[in-house]
Amino acid sequence: MLHGGHLLSVLIFFPAVGALALLLLRGDDHKFIRIIALIVSLAEFIFSLLMVRSVRIGTTGYHLEEFLKWINQPPINYHLGVDGISLFLVILTTFLTPISILASWKSIERRVKEFFVMLLMLEVGVVGVFLSLDLFLFFVFWEVMLIPMALLIGIWGHERRVYAAVKFILYTMAGSIFMLIGIIWLYNATGVATNWTAATFDLPTIQLMLQNGSIALSSRSEMLLFLAFFVAFAIKVPLFPLHTWLPDAHVEAPTAGSVMLAGVLLKMGTYGMIRFCLPLFPEASRRAASWVAVLAIIGIIYGALVAMVQPNLKKLVAYSSVSHLGFVVLGIFAFHNISMQGAVYQMLAHGISTGALFLLVGMLYDRRHTFEISEYGGLATPMPKLAAFFLFVALSSLGLPMLNGFVGEYLVLLGTYQRHWGWASWAALGVILSACYLLWSYQRVFFGEITREKNRALPDASAREKWILVTMAVVTLWMGIGSTFITTRTAAASQNVIDQVEPQRPYEAAAPNVITPGRIPPEAKPDSRSTSPKIMTTERLGLR
Repeated sequence: MLHGGHLLSVLIFFPAVGALALLLLRGDDHKFIRIIALIVSLAEFIFSLLMVRSVRIGTTGYHLEEFLKWINQPPINYHLGVDGISLFLVILTTFLTPISILASWKSIERRVKEFFVMLLMLEVGVVGVFLSLDLFLFFVFWEVMLIPMALLIGIWGHERRVYAAVKFILYTMAGSIFMLIGIIWLYNATGVATNWTAATFDLPTIQLMLQNGSIALSSRSEMLLFLAFFVAFAIKVPLFPLHTWLPDAHVEAPTAGSVMLAGVLLKMGTYGMIRFCLPLFPEASRRAASWVAVLAIIGIIYGALVAMVQPNLKKLVAYSSVSHLGFVVLGIFAFHNISMQGAVYQMLAHGISTGALFLLVGMLYDRRHTFEISEYGGLATPMPKLAAFFLFVALSSLGLPMLNGFVGEYLVLLGTYQRHWGWASWAALGVILSACYLLWSYQRVFFGEITREKNRALPDASAREKWILVTMAVVTLWMGIGSTFITTRTAAASQNVIDQVEPQRPYEAAAPNVITPGRIPPEAKPDSRSTSPKIMTTERLGLR
């Protein structure tokens, strides 16, 4: 056990304890089941906020580390840690879980206990993915996440729920196979390098061995390993053309499933690119960057164009995720600190704004039981409060200044422009197109004449729905205004990743006598299970 205590373990397994408590309750005591699930998720969110004080501004390395031997042969360890990149992704997960529980308070009426058990177990898997520093442990949590998400879609989804659930499983498992091959390959490489005396799955140890030359990979081997990990993460993002499972999963999933899927599950793919692809395979990342950027730009434009012609409101929001997450991938592979910070910020902003859009679409579905845009029209008259919240969230999603969507996309485009102005120019089309499909869909749903008599008497937002939407709106506004609270804590970790890919960028040169994070001299051999924090200058971090 390192100096971190047990906070990270509590964050991972506390929802599992809550799920076990729910299993002990009677299945027909729906009110008590919902209350217990909400209390557990709120307590989990409060616990996650305790991590903020441990990730100091300007420091790199992992914090609150926990290390225990789990399996002796092969050596698999229970190794956890958090840094500036994973910190807010964990908080996003713990924030959206109680929101999803509240959103499902009345819409889920069958198998209520099992539904909330699956939601809490989904939280276990996702938090475990973001905190794992052992490759095999990461893979275990990656697979743990798959089961409850597939069940949420397949049991509590809509008409084609089984088809969507099976498609989700097949795509994700296909990517998982590639990633497992890459993990085993890396493990064997560490064994060969140490004559099998110190073969390991430990991520910091493998990074150190790659950096100091203990593991020598040929260009071909590095590229194959990069592709093994990248394909798994690209499917999860999803990156064009591996995106076809996403619209079906979103449309058929219940509202809570869509919120968690868009809010955090898709971020596991982009997080994996930052945590594994770039630091472990820097040369392959540089060689593949232009091709990845092309796919990301195609995804940005394609997703926006397809969203524009969608007759289904939920599928429109689903394709908007393909477009927005293209910005994240582009920011990652631009290899600039500003674009990397923008990518991390866009992950968080997308989780809030698109999660809120799915919440609003779910509220409309609860009233009309349809996602077809043609079935709506003129809803601003019977439900003005819901219409106002929908407009606010749509404006945040399209990148209106002062709201959260603007910060991430602006930083991505700014950092990308400094490296490749052509990439940024094409990607900027996505900002224009997002305004087109979001505002046009809003006009068709909420303005104009009421053409369906059922719509005249639709109830406005209830007190529970107002609490949900106000909470999301406050976070959206706070992220747009107080963005530096997040960027100052992600900057050092972002720069650390960039240094491992391109350690000698002239515009991000280290100050004299400062050890560049991620470039460990061969003679320095720190404990592989502990990464000491390093203070970095604001000029180096791209902060002003």
